[in-house]
Amino acid sequence: MLDNANARRLVARFIDPIARFLLRLKITPDGITWFGCIATVVISAVFLAQGNFLVGAILYGAFSLVDLLDGTMARMLGTAGSWGAFLDSTLDRISDSAVLCALIFFYVNSGTDHKQLMVGAAIVSLVMSLMTSYIRAKAESLDAECKVGIAERAERNIILWVSLLITGFYVDVMLYALILLAVVTTITVFQRLLFVRNQLVLKS
Repeated sequence: MLDNANARRLVARFIDPIARFLLRLKITPDGITWFGCIATVVISAVFLAQGNFLVGAILYGAFSLVDLLDGTMARMLGTAGSWGAFLDSTLDRISDSAVLCALIFFYVNSGTDHKQLMVGAAIVSLVMSLMTSYIRAKAESLDAECKVGIAERAERNIILWVSLLITGFYVDVMLYALILLAVVTTITVFQRLLFVRNQLVLKS
């Protein structure tokens, strides 16, 4: 999520003390990972699915920091490894799906203009978001690199979070946000397919 070294150092100033405090309370990194996922599902069902985008966006943004906490805690304990990465990736798919499913539920049951377009864009975003993760996992199982794409998880979450916040505070921009998300996730899928194809064809 944070590839820039300066950004990582800046965030570490805030995340590291929280991580140490949680470890002193005997809270495990896996526990934090589960908590973040469950919290996102609850926020999605209670707020986003009911159209309360402002509160939902604020809580969604706050609990997104859990993504940084569990990995930091694992590194501090010296237990960072394959299991933690596997669990984190699996629960991330549930969290991401919960947010988009909540938006689909809301717009299916709303009288919003262009709701069919919005629901369709959200469904495409959901499917393509899952595909971006699947393609990378499958590629890596075949010893291919797949860290490419204009809309990885961080970018997708930022698009959703900012659009929810703007809609909750000021003006409804969800139509444009969902269309943008559908487009960039679809582009990312094709970028990854082509990138992996080039590697595997060269190996064969």
